[in-house]
Amino acid sequence: MSEKAIAIDIHDTPPFADLLARVAAGEEIVFEEDGRAVARLVPVPAKPRIAGLHEGQGWSSEDFDAPLLDEFWAGRV
Repeated sequence: MSEKAIAIDIHDTPPFADLLARVAAGEEIVFEEDGRAVARLVPVPAKPRIAGLHEGQGWSSEDFDAPLLDEFWAGRV
């Protein structure tokens, strides 16, 4: 969990509007069941992602979207 995260048991969840107010203030809410994290409610990033911002700075192989070999699916690769 991050520094601003709080854990809430799913069986003791406060009203959703209260949770949203906390998230809007910058907190991260982690929902737990039996001490195990099952979901997270986080603020929307302030700066939106920009498609194509790093275009041309990466690469992928020519066969990136080619079907995988049968050996892969059989666990022999």
